[in-house]
This record gives sequence, structure tokens and C-alpha cells, in this order.
Amino acid sequence: MQESVLLDPAEENAYRLLVGLAVARADQLADVAGHTAEQAGDLLRRLEAKGLVVRYGDDPVFRPQPPDVALGTALLRRQESLEGDRRLVAGLSEEFRAVARRRDADHVVEVVVGAGALRERLRDLQQSAREEILWFCRANPLAMQGADNTEERDALARGVRYRAVYERALLEGPGELDSVLEGIGWGEEARVAPALPIRLAIVDRRTAICPLIHDQERGLGEPSAAVIRGGELLNALLDLFEGHWARASPLPRTGVAESDDRTGTPGELDGIGDAERLLLSLLVAGTPDKSIVTQLGISRRTVQRRLDRLMAIAGVDTRTALAYQAARRGWL
Repeated sequence: MQESVLLDPAEENAYRLLVGLAVARADQLADVAGHTAEQAGDLLRRLEAKGLVVRYGDDPVFRPQPPDVALGTALLRRQESLEGDRRLVAGLSEEFRAVARRRDADHVVEVVVGAGALRERLRDLQQSAREEILWFCRANPLAMQGADNTEERDALARGVRYRAVYERALLEGPGELDSVLEGIGWGEEARVAPALPIRLAIVDRRTAICPLIHDQERGLGEPSAAVIRGGELLNALLDLFEGHWARASPLPRTGVAESDDRTGTPGELDGIGDAERLLLSLLVAGTPDKSIVTQLGISRRTVQRRLDRLMAIAGVDTRTALAYQAARRGWL
């Protein structure tokens, strides 16, 4: 099916010439463009129909109009149509798989082989999501780095809830915390755990995908993963996620790493700012001071000064007691 264009080459050339002329009659445009008066008149009528020119007078002269106003609506409609087509394809694909699962019990678990195939399946699942996506994000991603997950922002924008549990070692990698904080800024809910048992993504509590190989075997052949749709295995994975989610340390919804001290601003709970909540989250997750210094871009002395201030507010003198008070007071 041939998709229509906003302007064909003849219309584009006529519009550009008219912009240069500022105003012109059909015969004047014909002289400049090398057309007959009839051809020029036809081009001007077509441009007028598209809102790119207006005519004045009985012996009409034509004046160009701003293209962003005239064509902006058409572009928006195209974008909406493309988004509708994408949802249609995703919906039809999911419907096809659902029917196939009913026909063949073997389709309850599908094996996907190859990093490229895994990335595409993860993208497809996120694009088809309607309610919620759950993630276990371990260190050394198998198929998709966090920065490569461009589908997350689009899904969040259309109202899909994201809940992600990050392994502590992942956040210690260069730039990883900044990537996580960017996702939180988009609306992601993120928590940190000392370690995670598996890599996992669950979409709308109906479909899960997790690797089939152990990290120690990553160099042996192509990576593979199981796509699980329904059944007791999916229920077990959901319980596994919720258990780790409940025990993980929350990252602040508006947390931003800062290079200077925060002393709290009016209206903040107990005078605890976002940067300090982020520091507490990393502390409770067991992140070493050296990694905290690197990730937050602050000095070791600043880390200790902030912790001393937090302990003073909490009325405790150890980090363990501070972690307990932070949880009890709802700082995290």
C-alpha cells in the first residue's frame, strides 16, 4: 500500500518558489517555475487545499502560509495513526499467541534463542503492556542494557506502571545509577536488593521471560530464555518478585545525586532531602562507601557528614540503628 506524502515534488517546488516571491499570480509562478499557466494554477489550488497558500482578489494573487501550522495537524494525525497501527499489531500478535497456546499446551513455555531475539521479544512485550511491568535487573545484563530500553519511557507515558528491583552490583557500574534515576524521573518505581536470584521481566502478570542459562555458562553458545504464559510457574515467579520487592530498599521517587550538602528544605519530612534519601537507600542496600562516593559524585567526607546528620536526626549512633529508624520513620 503506497502511503500518500504531505507534498509531492512539484508542490514542494512551487511552495518554495512562492515563498521566495512572497506573493504571485498563477502566470508569475508559471514564468519562474517553467510551467504553463494552467499547470501553475493547478499547483496553487492544490497548495490552497492543503492550507499552504491563501488567495486574494478577483485576479487572485497567492500568498504562502506557515507550513508548521498548515501541515502540523496532518503530521499529528499520521503519528496517531502509526501509534494505533503499532497497538493493533501488538494486540493481534498477542491474540495469535493466546490462540496458539490454547491449541497446543507446549506453547505455555516458549524458548527464545539468541541475544538479538531476546531483545526483540523484550521490546514486543513492553509495547504490548497495558497495566504493569515487573523487572529483576541483575548485574551484567544478558540481552539489553538499561540505557537501551527505549520502550520504557513510551510505556510509562501511556500509563503502564513499572516496578524494578536492581541488584546492588548493577548500580556500582559506571553511569548505571544515573540511568536508574532517569527512569525514576519518568515514573518508574525502583528498589535495590543485595542480590537477585534470576533475571526476570513480567508483563501484565500474564507473561514472564527469564534466561535459562546460569551466569557462569554465558560464554557457552547463544543465550536463551523461556517465555512463560500462565500456569503455576508464572504464579511462582510473581510470588518470587513480590517477595524480593517487599524486602528491597526503595530508591527515592525524586532522588537526584548532588555534589553538595543538603540540609533539608521546608516541607520535607523530618528535614530529610531527596539526596539524603538516596544515600539511605544505598546504605540500607549494603552499598560500600567507596561505591556510594563514586555513584553520587561526592567525597567520602561528605558521605560521612551526611550520615552523621541523619544519625543525629534519628537519635542513634550506628549505621544499623539508622537503617532501622529510616524504615520505621518512612524515610525510604
